[in-house]
Amino acid sequence: MNPTLRSLWPATPRQALRETAWLAITGPLPLLSTVLLLAGTAVGIALTPVLAGLLILTGVLRGARLFGGLHRRLAAKLLNLPLPPPPRTDLAPGLWNWLTARLGDRTAWRSVAYLLVRLPFGLLAMIGSGALGFFGLASFTYPLTWLLETRPGHGLPVFNIGSFSWLGSLGWCLLGIAVLTVWPAAVHLLTGVDRLLLRALAGDPGLRERVRFLEETRATALDEAAEQLRRIERDLHDGAQAQLVAMAMKLGLAKEELATETVDLDQIRTLVDTAHSNAKQALVELRDLARGIHPAALDKGLSLALSTLASSADFSATVSVELSRRPPPSLETIVYFAAAELMTNASKHGAGRCTVLVEDREDVLRLTVVDHGPGGAAIIPGGGLSGIAERLRPADGELTVSSPNGGPTVVTATLPLPR
Repeated sequence: MNPTLRSLWPATPRQALRETAWLAITGPLPLLSTVLLLAGTAVGIALTPVLAGLLILTGVLRGARLFGGLHRRLAAKLLNLPLPPPPRTDLAPGLWNWLTARLGDRTAWRSVAYLLVRLPFGLLAMIGSGALGFFGLASFTYPLTWLLETRPGHGLPVFNIGSFSWLGSLGWCLLGIAVLTVWPAAVHLLTGVDRLLLRALAGDPGLRERVRFLEETRATALDEAAEQLRRIERDLHDGAQAQLVAMAMKLGLAKEELATETVDLDQIRTLVDTAHSNAKQALVELRDLARGIHPAALDKGLSLALSTLASSADFSATVSVELSRRPPPSLETIVYFAAAELMTNASKHGAGRCTVLVEDREDVLRLTVVDHGPGGAAIIPGGGLSGIAERLRPADGELTVSSPNGGPTVVTATLPLPR
């Protein structure tokens, strides 16, 4: 068979049964969900003057998101269409922030659009495909029905199938065979339209979300780079530059003193000593600034860099680095500074000890920091953990926190490794 024509039919009988089950299940499901959502919306709008109305509307959107998730799970099982889960809604502290985040949930609104579009199409697809299938089955079995039916014309009033001779019933049987042969293609075509709707509305389109994510991370990286440059400029201006200016002034005074007829050696010695101190302080400032940009120990790998960092800490820190290959320098720098900030947090809240583990498994670089503090840590906007998460985002990294009350707190940073 021509590949183009073959693509019109399901690949296997099992796929045909699953697509039929999809139409049968999801035909009435949007009707039920739409009725519930419309009822909730009506009640929410009526109660909008009071806070309860807004809470009901957020519940309606939450319900739409759940119904959209149900369709995605059914599509994965019945249509072999795995859709990536939508991103979580970022909830900032405060009732107003919570309401705006819930009411502005794009995934929920996309689910509402999908349910409204899917309602008429799903009902028509279910009824149309069901009627076509029953017609084909009735026509195919009509010769047997003709023998059992005693009414004139031996007719089936539902589909207006009838014949005055048994040989005529064979014509209906051939028609039934043709309809049943084409029926899986019709179901496959209808589920193909469903696949398009699911990709467009029920699930986040991968490319669109990827572009949006890259735009956000690019903006974050640019802001971070601009802030880093401002910090370097500020540190140079307030630190090394100030020391060098002081040194130049002291040397200038010493030069002027040497140009006089009576030279005060003690004063010159004091000026030179002060200039020397300024020079050494400027070197310290420049060394600290360079370490903040790229630690020298990191040139020899994460193991030495993190061990050096732990040895200089004022608390007990155990470091374990288990890497099958050395990560790219950019990822090493991200992991180093993330570990440094997490170790600083552990020194404040971690009962004076922490464990740092770096490993790579299945092309993923993973940093895990465990402390035994009281727990309760969370990623909140503007917090230290949020800053680490933002540092990971440009490299497609993620930060997860497990911090039950009573501890321990386990913070895990994951970064994909290039293959």
